[in-house]
Amino acid sequence: MNPKKIIKQEIQGWKTWEKVWLIIAVFSVFILSLYSNNNMISIIAAITGIISVICSGKGKLSGFGFGVINAIVYAYIAYNTRYYGEMLLNLFYYLPLQFYGFYIWSQHINPQTKEVIKTSMNKQNRLIVLIIAIVTTIIYGVILSNFGDSYPFLDSFCSVLSVITMILAIKRFMEQWILWIGVNSSRILLWILASLNNINNIAILLMSIVYLINSIIMFIKWKNEIDLLD
Repeated sequence: MNPKKIIKQEIQGWKTWEKVWLIIAVFSVFILSLYSNNNMISIIAAITGIISVICSGKGKLSGFGFGVINAIVYAYIAYNTRYYGEMLLNLFYYLPLQFYGFYIWSQHINPQTKEVIKTSMNKQNRLIVLIIAIVTTIIYGVILSNFGDSYPFLDSFCSVLSVITMILAIKRFMEQWILWIGVNSSRILLWILASLNNINNIAILLMSIVYLINSIIMFIKWKNEIDLLD
């Protein structure tokens, strides 16, 4: 795809409330992170992560570009916090899938809205996803506990759900946002626990809170758009 065409496509179709949400989310996290004396690495991770999820929620390809930066920086932060599940997830899963996701989404762009075309799962596939999530979380939690993970099963739940959710995201399923709500709620708890253990990373905690709010907003947006097509 032509780079100029991609840039033009990315800046088209933004509604006023979407622009306002992006600006408020980025600006508030940036200011509060500075006020909390967080280091620049954490702030970069927070800002790129926020831009990535909002652009992805909008159905824009640029979400994957910012996702590349976020995956690398967040993996470094997670490693230093001994959240090994989060570190492995970002470095060896999120990072390569940003490129794959970009390619898949670029093949399914709505020529009118300049956004990715949204789809939905059937009830049977939803049940299969639920069973896989429960079983895999237990198995991975046991593995992480043997590596000295700070909170193995919480970390496992967050990591496993993130793996599944990223697959749903690439396939453009609306249900991804339901799972993102679970992932982001767990991630908030992880970083609250880190703060209680004197690991000051308010930027990442704020990023996770914005992620949660965004996942709720985007679930409503994607569901409404799919309902209009039915």
